[in-house]
Amino acid sequence: MDHRVRAGEIQEDQVTALLERFSSKWPTSLFMGAAIASIIGSMVLKSQGKHLDALFVGQWVAPFLIVGLYNKSVKQHGSDTGRWQGFESGESGGRRESLHAS
Repeated sequence: MDHRVRAGEIQEDQVTALLERFSSKWPTSLFMGAAIASIIGSMVLKSQGKHLDALFVGQWVAPFLIVGLYNKSVKQHGSDTGRWQGFESGESGGRRESLHAS
């Protein structure tokens, strides 16, 4: 039995769509800058002997980079692209809609 989810089979909810629309306006370099700032901040705290604070700030690097990758992915591929692929291939009952439809 095949339990894989196929493109376009399950759509994201409106909360996710709203967050993606809002966050896609942010430049991806913002997240890279935040990650670098976390690294530098962690090094500064470590040099001041604040070891626990340095660990805390240093752990922010990975989430910033992950959110940056997600942001970049949404910008490049959009949200719920499988839904649009079905329309473009004519699987929507004969209607053909484009990703750039107005």
